[in-house]
Amino acid sequence: MDRRSFITLSAIGGAGLLAGSCTTVANKESDKKTGAVLKLSSQEGVAPGDSLTEKLDFLEEHGYTGIEPHGGNLAQRVEEFEKALQNRDIRVSAVVAGFQGFLIAKDPAVRQQATDSIKIILEAAGALRSEGLIVVPAFNHQESLPHVEAREMLVDQLQELGAFAAQHNTRILLEPLNRREAWFLRLLADAAAIAKDTESEGVGVMGDFWHMTWEETSDLGAIISAGDYLHHMHIASRKNRKMPGEDEGDNYAEGFKGLKHIGYQKFISLECGSEGDRRETIPAAAKLIREQWKKA
Repeated sequence: MDRRSFITLSAIGGAGLLAGSCTTVANKESDKKTGAVLKLSSQEGVAPGDSLTEKLDFLEEHGYTGIEPHGGNLAQRVEEFEKALQNRDIRVSAVVAGFQGFLIAKDPAVRQQATDSIKIILEAAGALRSEGLIVVPAFNHQESLPHVEAREMLVDQLQELGAFAAQHNTRILLEPLNRREAWFLRLLADAAAIAKDTESEGVGVMGDFWHMTWEETSDLGAIISAGDYLHHMHIASRKNRKMPGEDEGDNYAEGFKGLKHIGYQKFISLECGSEGDRRETIPAAAKLIREQWKKA
């Protein structure tokens, strides 16, 4: 038995023991069977079309109920989105990045720049009833504080930003990346622990199946570790970050089991490229995801 299989089985066994001894977990297990919902989303830049309306038409036609815009200039596009989304069965799922600076910079001016620009996007995200703004604390190429100091600083900043987000009925969503992009935050459990330490309803986390491929020992264990802090997911092919199904053996069933276990009702959003025609590969990805969700 390899390490990944062992940890997966251990997570399943641990969840079973908890379900047998804790009423709260037992209720959540029951909710999993009836409450988990698959809701598909796509980043705005992934969907085909020359305009927002064309992109929404395409996504809606193929059963997607969420769109994920970039945060840059979103404050000036709120009215555009509100009009385009009228009378549609589709909404803004999350908002990705778009802010300036970064939160754990050595330079206080850069940290302040991040805080100020994040607040502007959070206002727009709240106006569009989005799950939240996706935030990476720092990338590897950015000059950051040492990790211990950075974590303390980040919790303090997120308490302020989380309160602001909650006022606007949205959240900060911390995103763990793989080590080639960001050593500071790589695991869903770490992101959830940071969110927990903020004690703020305005701070949550998101997961990305592509990053999880390289960092997590178990999709199931990672998602269960995030639990109620998990409010968004990204999905791509597991090796080359293309459309789900474009890499041989793309499989998300273990992660979907985790999402069902926690009663997940938020979005799974495409963040990927595509080797083929997106008008064909996006519907094909939806078909694969639905099939694996059903079997999970």
